[in-house]
Amino acid sequence: MVDRRGIVWFLLLLFFLCFEVTLEQIEPLSSPKERAALLQLRTSLGLRSKEWPRKPDPCLIWIGITCQNGRVVGINISGFRRTRIGRRNPQFSVDALVNFTLLQSFNASKFYLPGPIPDWFGLSFNSLRVLDFRYCSIINAIPNTLGNLTSLNVLYLSDNNLTGNVPHSLGQLSGLSVLDLSRNSLNGIIPISFGFLVNLSYLDMSGNFLAGPVPSGLGTLSRLKYLNLSGNDLSSLPAQLGGLTSLVDLDLSGNYFSGGVFPDLKGSRNLRRLMLGNSMLNGPLPAELFTVSLQLQIIVLRKNNLTGSLPVEFWSLPSLTFVDVSSNSFSGLLPGSSSAVNSTVAALNISHNMFYGNLTPVLRRFSFVDLSNNYYEGKVLDFMHNVSINSNCLQNATNQKSTGECASFYIERGLSFDDFGRPNTTKLATEGSGKSNKTKIILAGVLGGLGLIALLALLLVLFLLCTRKRGNTNQRGNGVGPAPAGGSPPPPGVLVNLANVGESFTYHQLLQATGDFGDANLIKHGHTGDFFKGVSENGIPVVIKRIDMRSMKKDAYLSELEFFNKVSHQRFVPLLGHCLENENEKFLVYKHMPKGDLSNCLFFKNATSEDGTLQSLDWITRLKIATGAAEAVSYLHYECIPPIVHRDIQASSILLDDKYEVRLGSLSESCVQEGDTHQNKITRFLRLPQSSEQGASGSSTSVCTYDVYCFGKVLLELVTGKLGISASSDSELKEWLDQILPCISMYDKELVTKIVDPSLVLDEDFLEEVWAIAIVARSCLNPKPSRRPPMRYVLKALESPFKVVREESLSSARLKATSSRGSWNATLFGSWRQSSSDVTTIPATSGTKLEGTSSLKLSATSSSSSRRRHSNEICPEPYGLPDVERLEHEGI
Repeated sequence: MVDRRGIVWFLLLLFFLCFEVTLEQIEPLSSPKERAALLQLRTSLGLRSKEWPRKPDPCLIWIGITCQNGRVVGINISGFRRTRIGRRNPQFSVDALVNFTLLQSFNASKFYLPGPIPDWFGLSFNSLRVLDFRYCSIINAIPNTLGNLTSLNVLYLSDNNLTGNVPHSLGQLSGLSVLDLSRNSLNGIIPISFGFLVNLSYLDMSGNFLAGPVPSGLGTLSRLKYLNLSGNDLSSLPAQLGGLTSLVDLDLSGNYFSGGVFPDLKGSRNLRRLMLGNSMLNGPLPAELFTVSLQLQIIVLRKNNLTGSLPVEFWSLPSLTFVDVSSNSFSGLLPGSSSAVNSTVAALNISHNMFYGNLTPVLRRFSFVDLSNNYYEGKVLDFMHNVSINSNCLQNATNQKSTGECASFYIERGLSFDDFGRPNTTKLATEGSGKSNKTKIILAGVLGGLGLIALLALLLVLFLLCTRKRGNTNQRGNGVGPAPAGGSPPPPGVLVNLANVGESFTYHQLLQATGDFGDANLIKHGHTGDFFKGVSENGIPVVIKRIDMRSMKKDAYLSELEFFNKVSHQRFVPLLGHCLENENEKFLVYKHMPKGDLSNCLFFKNATSEDGTLQSLDWITRLKIATGAAEAVSYLHYECIPPIVHRDIQASSILLDDKYEVRLGSLSESCVQEGDTHQNKITRFLRLPQSSEQGASGSSTSVCTYDVYCFGKVLLELVTGKLGISASSDSELKEWLDQILPCISMYDKELVTKIVDPSLVLDEDFLEEVWAIAIVARSCLNPKPSRRPPMRYVLKALESPFKVVREESLSSARLKATSSRGSWNATLFGSWRQSSSDVTTIPATSGTKLEGTSSLKLSATSSSSSRRRHSNEICPEPYGLPDVERLEHEGI
């Protein structure tokens, strides 16, 4: 009995102690000044009463408010939504924060704060440790005053629209452990002062326009574990990177380390992820890296100019899960075995190199292997199932290189070639001078000569036919001829009628127009050149693109000149002229677009406001822009013969004049649709090589369906107001789509209100239009290229959005299967099907064999076949995710 009483008293004592601690934690707000400041912040940001109700004590019930001893120490409004009134004029209105003198944490991530960070922000918080402004749409430069927040430990400013240089004052934040400035538009250099951030463990400055060398001081940050500088224009790496002894994750991909050698990472013993793809590195891989960094799990070195062989130590790394060293100049043999490692969960991509010799059991440790475009010979091993072996020299395998190409490769290196398992090939390969070989060479020479003569004759006939048609040219195919007198001649062998592509400017004229290409006139660093604003001699505002021929593809500018030589349409940015007199620099002169591009115009400074607040484009203007852009793309796909693929459709490519009329730009990537039947016209129309690049969902970027996919991203950006969707990478886009697509339903209009730009003021009809355009966007983003609607049907949907969603139109589409309205409507809704076994009406393409075929022909074929289908197949019910939506809508 005594023991039981003791236990009861002990439990009661424990209960009162816990109750006392709880009371201390929920102590009400004791500062009237801070309470008033919270109410002021609630009003200025337009926060809802759901999160911050007016009457109850903030410390007791308000979501995101943290208090200690009756004072506010933490504010978290991450992901909050504004009220309807607050969405009408959203601003960076946080002036009330100055009253929280003990504030330690402020988190506003994913809360819309259009506007700049005020200078006073860095002068008011002596205790602030965490500042999180991710995904807030903040603009302008980072204020220098942030360097005064000496207690700051975590600073997130990523995924905004910040511009200008990175302040050197941030190097004063010696207590900083996390600094994230990624995915903005910052330029200039990485401050040298960052070498003083001795406590830094996480640094991400990726996705900006930073240039110059990486400061040597970064290599001395011994606590740095994560370093990401990818997607910039950085030029060189310091030798001191080996001093990053705590480094776990390094990403330097997508820079321009011209002439750069592989970085010294001898001290990085904890390195697990190494990303150096597409960085212009050259030379061999240091074997020391793979003897020191034994914990390496992910290695990406693709698209460099690395040479030599993969060190033997590389194949014995115990923790490898993903390796991509494709598109380099590696060579050498595979090691004989991998007895030290028994992993079977790794992926290996060594394609597009110069590896040779026999396949070995070392490949057994990798579950997925890409060996394509090398020179491996011999037999394919029995255990090789998930392996790509195309374009090698392997026996009993399809899609291999020719005997001549393989033999030549091996002979150049003094090696014997097995000639795909045929007998007596070693002697033939090593001697190379036998009688039969000479006979073959002579015969090949004679046949080659005859073939060359026939080819020249064919080209002459085609040239005469083209010349005969010049008198009847139109905007689809203008004649070519010599350059006008006094103009700058194009390179030899290239026929461009410079008279059709504007005025020939002198270099001196361009210097005067742009103020010697000063930084004050620099608009942006584009991926095809630098853009400068200027004024011509006759007072016309112009934009001049300066192309550095030493860093760009040789004569790539000619594709754009030929585009304007052949195409004339009001929906494309006007080309006023060119300057081709310099060998190392070429210049293209465009008419200046007063409203800039869509990425900078979607939210713009309110001219009637003195406080720098932002205003957003209204829905009527957004729909006008979407329709204009669709007209331009539809013209390329259907009015040009052969069809042209733009390949760079995003918000920054859509330029706007003073009346918000679309003038499509970024035309240097355009090319004839891949696999088009008009191959004899390709070099006459655009001199661009057929691309094998892969775009969304693994589809080629040189087909019209890729433009449709990119246009769908632009539509989502217009609907949601989320900047950067159209320019996002595949991984970033997946995150966007995972959030957005579940809110686009054919059966529930109200769902779309969850993703609509909160700055839009919409009545019922406008909301219905937004709903319709969201459905069109989702149709364009179908992961299967063959199920995306053709651009001309997308254009019709944008011109008549109500017909997409109103039931009377859908019924009409079902009854009038042969009408044009039924066709485009069925195509849009047909793209919702997810199963490959479903029948899709009027596809843009029909399988891989027809991927490059003209959409005009396919439309005719589909229209005729649709007459034989049941009426419910003309506008099919959606499958997959929309299936669930339909059941919920019907109450099942």
